[in-house]
Amino acid sequence: MPDPDWRRLPSLSALRAFEATARLDGFSAAARALNVTPAAVAQQVRGLEADLGVALVIRQGRGLVLTPEGARLAAALAEGFST
Repeated sequence: MPDPDWRRLPSLSALRAFEATARLDGFSAAARALNVTPAAVAQQVRGLEADLGVALVIRQGRGLVLTPEGARLAAALAEGFST
């Protein structure tokens, strides 16, 4: 297996923001848990989506729903962060 390109990995803060968003069902709750603003969490998630080239959440008014890709990433991050 080739060595990963460490320069192209998503930022840890973006991964944490997305995991908290998925676990807590929204930007506001994730922001409270991470002690940042909801806008900062939303910006991190948008940046992660851009880095990965895939939508992770579908914004529905004031709420959101995970895409299938977002659900898979959220599950993997929850497992990784708990380890």
